[in-house]
Amino acid sequence: MANLGEPGPPPARRPGAPNRDQEPARDRAGRNLPAAFAVGGGLAVVVLASLLLWRPAFLAVIVAAVGVATWEMVRTVRATGVHPPLVPLLAGGAAMAVVAWFWGPEALSLTLLATVLAVVVWRLGDGPDGYQQDLSAATLIAVYVPFLAGFAALLAAPDDGHRRVLLMLAVVVLTDTGGYVAGVFLGRHQLAPTVSPKKSWEGLAGSLLAAGAGGAVGLPLLFGVAWWWGIGFGLAIAGAAVLGDLAESLLKRDLGVKDMSGLLPGHGGLMDRLDSILFAAPTAYLLLSVLAG
Repeated sequence: MANLGEPGPPPARRPGAPNRDQEPARDRAGRNLPAAFAVGGGLAVVVLASLLLWRPAFLAVIVAAVGVATWEMVRTVRATGVHPPLVPLLAGGAAMAVVAWFWGPEALSLTLLATVLAVVVWRLGDGPDGYQQDLSAATLIAVYVPFLAGFAALLAAPDDGHRRVLLMLAVVVLTDTGGYVAGVFLGRHQLAPTVSPKKSWEGLAGSLLAAGAGGAVGLPLLFGVAWWWGIGFGLAIAGAAVLGDLAESLLKRDLGVKDMSGLLPGHGGLMDRLDSILFAAPTAYLLLSVLAG
């Protein structure tokens, strides 16, 4: 007779079924948390080391990030049958970061124009089929990735550029963290269900609260600006970061992909990490140009 007071042997696992005891920890979005933390920590070390030890190395980080993100975008778009040319986009992207660092925003805009013209000429060699679609996609990529990333170079170029970039990144991280925590524990009402179903109004409130607090502390500490301006700075960066995240989510839904690539374990592609920063960098550059001189 079976002893009902003692548990029986565990049920046999079906052949091919995943072993839950051996699976890595995952968050609600299905990410591999140990891998995500390891990769995120490694990226943070690279950025901080380049900013604090030898600031020109940060320009190399920007050029490398722009190249990888541009490749991811071109690769993903090509899967839909549209073929933006990669070579002029890579060359133009590297040039945009360099000229922004050394010669400022006017040179950045002119290099964007030169990149688009180079794409027009380069694409002529492939004939008329799909010409307009290819040019449209290439122009979108040129503006979305290297042009917006060029504002990170503009932020970092001044003598106090390391503080400007660190403040912007810190507020973006607080935006992401505050939104994640509030969304997980309090999220009930979807923010944009057709674009990013996991985002909630409660998560947005958490993002704004965390970013506003971070700006109120960071702007006075790093630049001696009144704390109430810091709140406004934090809210503006948070709004730009959330919009950047939603913009990439909308683009991925249109392209029919979950991530831009699988390059970064636990994160997806590099573009999936840069989406918020690409919108936050121009916002931070404009605001700090006024508030911090």
